[in-house]
Amino acid sequence: MRFTCVAGTRPNFIKIGPIMRALDERAEELRKRFGSFRARLVHTGQHYDDSMSQVFFDQLGIPEPDVNLGVSAPTNPNAVAQTMLAFEKELERNPADLVIVVGDVNATSACAQVAAYAGVPVAHVEAGLRSRDLSMPEELNRMVTDRLSSLLLASCEDGVENLLGEGAPREAIRLVGNVMIDTLAANIDRLKDVREAMATPSCEFGLVTLHRPSNVDSPEVFARILEVLNRVNARLPLILPAHPRTRRRIAKAGYESLVRNISFDDLAEVKPGDRLWVCEPLGYLEFQALMSGASLVITDSGGLQEETTWLRIPCITVRENTERPITIAQGSNQLAGTDADSIEAANAAVLDGSFKPKDPPELWDGRAAQRIVDEIIALPDEWFTTRY
Repeated sequence: MRFTCVAGTRPNFIKIGPIMRALDERAEELRKRFGSFRARLVHTGQHYDDSMSQVFFDQLGIPEPDVNLGVSAPTNPNAVAQTMLAFEKELERNPADLVIVVGDVNATSACAQVAAYAGVPVAHVEAGLRSRDLSMPEELNRMVTDRLSSLLLASCEDGVENLLGEGAPREAIRLVGNVMIDTLAANIDRLKDVREAMATPSCEFGLVTLHRPSNVDSPEVFARILEVLNRVNARLPLILPAHPRTRRRIAKAGYESLVRNISFDDLAEVKPGDRLWVCEPLGYLEFQALMSGASLVITDSGGLQEETTWLRIPCITVRENTERPITIAQGSNQLAGTDADSIEAANAAVLDGSFKPKDPPELWDGRAAQRIVDEIIALPDEWFTTRY
């Protein structure tokens, strides 16, 4: 039995790591079930530089990819097309009986399509998430991947409900929990030591991430967000570890005067002021250590909405919608859009203690990857030759 696991971006590595470990830990059990077993890891190359890729493999103990497809493209359609061509050749060289894809990036939908064309069943980890916003490339990737997948591995109940509402058969759906939380839970004890070794601020602080095109590609929207963050920064200093895309947009738009660049090693200098503090991208452990000590997270990321829910840290999402409404229901996340007044109001609610996060969902317990392996082992032989 030949499994091919696919990852292409920073969030993908965080999700695929626990799955690869669970497959390795239970390899003997899988061989007993299927007669033989091997798992390959394919890195599509969507995040190709060390700060966005290799550091995650090193810190999280993810095995080196069996192959890196090296795909890097300037547009979403181009990236999907190039990934499909490269993955088609990969499957020809190394046939698979099951392709496991995670998340909602271009690599996810591209590889699911190639597998479907080749007649190989697809398992989608994080199935069923929906923002209802078709302007988001991630939403298109989620919809395409779910429709082509024979095993739909959902992280939460609303994902199951979305899939059923779209006509997916109940027998194809499994509620397994959140593999991103598996990685966080597995490393939570390391974060205290990492934080103690870092030069962290001596005062309370907030953490910011911004990378979505809808926020950073429009000079008008980006300027509005930076200006309101600077107002928040006057009361609660905010640190932005800048994604390379975000840093390029700051430079291209001429917004250097709205930020204050600082080295990761000098974070102890952070204090309230008139400009947002910007540092280089951080490794997984450094970022999580910093976030676990933050009073507030402001983000347009999907994964951080989940991680802050598990950590019970207030999160303000700078988007008009979210594919993770469970984080709002849990009381840890608030949608603020990009309106300055809304962002400031959400920030005020955090600082005055109005945010009251609940306990995280029951299956966000650090064992989602083990449940995924349980579900694969339980599949009947005929499943591998059928599609829904």
